[in-house]
Amino acid sequence: MRTTVRIRRAALVFTAIGALALTGCGDDGDGGKDTKDGGGSAKETGSTPSVVLPKLDGEKISVAAVWTGPEQANFVKVLKEFEKRTGATVTFVPAQDPIVNFLGTKIAGGQPPDVAMIPQVGAIKQAAEKKWAKPVGAEAKAQLAKNYSQVWQDLGAVDGTQYGVYFKAANKSLIWYNAKAFENAGASEPKTWKDFLATAETVSASGVTPVSVGGADGWTLTDWFENIYLSQAGPEKYDQLAQHKIKWTDPSVKDALTSLGQLFGKPSLIAGGADGALQTEFPASVTQTFTGGDQPKGAMVFEGDFVGINIAQTKAKIGTDAKVFPFPAVGAESPVVTGGDAAVALKDSKGAQALLTWLASTDAAKIWAEQGGFISPNKALDAASYPNKVQRTMAEALIAAGDAVRFDMSDQAPQSFGGTPGKGEWKTLQDFLKNPKDIAGTQAKLESDAAKAYKS
Repeated sequence: MRTTVRIRRAALVFTAIGALALTGCGDDGDGGKDTKDGGGSAKETGSTPSVVLPKLDGEKISVAAVWTGPEQANFVKVLKEFEKRTGATVTFVPAQDPIVNFLGTKIAGGQPPDVAMIPQVGAIKQAAEKKWAKPVGAEAKAQLAKNYSQVWQDLGAVDGTQYGVYFKAANKSLIWYNAKAFENAGASEPKTWKDFLATAETVSASGVTPVSVGGADGWTLTDWFENIYLSQAGPEKYDQLAQHKIKWTDPSVKDALTSLGQLFGKPSLIAGGADGALQTEFPASVTQTFTGGDQPKGAMVFEGDFVGINIAQTKAKIGTDAKVFPFPAVGAESPVVTGGDAAVALKDSKGAQALLTWLASTDAAKIWAEQGGFISPNKALDAASYPNKVQRTMAEALIAAGDAVRFDMSDQAPQSFGGTPGKGEWKTLQDFLKNPKDIAGTQAKLESDAAKAYKS
């Protein structure tokens, strides 16, 4: 479920999300499943394929990714279409976080997958530095040049060489809420952090705990911090901290942790309190928000568009039972955070390169887009491919941001600091959730871990 890239945009686009009254997860009746731009098989849709692939009869290709459940199932649909078009056989290999460690084990054992879906920029860099990653071939580069903004190409490059093809992105600056719980409390969608905290108190006073936090997964806590930091400190500071050009002991980090502590420091506002949150994994943080009718364990949950996948595992319907608003502005503007998974070839084979070419195509993106729970950075993808207006609006905002994309801070960091369970930023922010008064200690620990990781 881990996906991460950052963009910053004015709140205007996302104000539109609330104004849409959020239609349901299925087709919204306005041609949301339009098939005029490829996708599915060319034979089924009657359209001209957007990409030419080689014949690979008898070739076996393995693809490793950390996706599970519905995400894995939808990705497999993309791979099945590749099989139909090429004659290759593709095997999905379940991976674990941190994926660099998983790949290292496979490579040491002489059985690396042909392609890996890597969710961290820092991990792509590590794979290139270790000589695991193979440069992207000419055909895939041509698809990237045609379908992607320059920033998405740059994000998959290391020292000027293209290694990654970004296939899946996510808008990770969204607060999803139980509409009935809000209605019963007389609460409205907040626009600022101050209003968000006031709304939480209003919901709490109605007898429902306001915020569900998936604290057992440290990456969700980095997303809380990074949204606040980007909005409050601004993009220049954000870039500096992401590159460790300023220290985690900087006053701007103190300000962001202080703001986050306004929520984490009130256990009554968090489902199960700090201890409960630290035992709640991300999927459960969503499902417990949308079960129990108007008496859920939490009325709101923060995370990306992919939350829709977990809502689908409940009886709640997006647009009626489950609604969403942009992450509130802590500074002058609301932040917008997105995430991304890049395909990287670990074998320089014809099959691996063909798969990268396929994943960079509009046809491949369209297959998953139609299933929902997915946003593509492919600017050539017809927005009508998305199954509802909510996802369409999120995707259009990502594309409209163009080269203003800023990658997730923790995913730019060395994996030992920004992407490893029980270590670095993940662990320190879990400790902060437990003791949000210790801001100075949290900063010192973050800086100590970051200094070691960036030097190694």
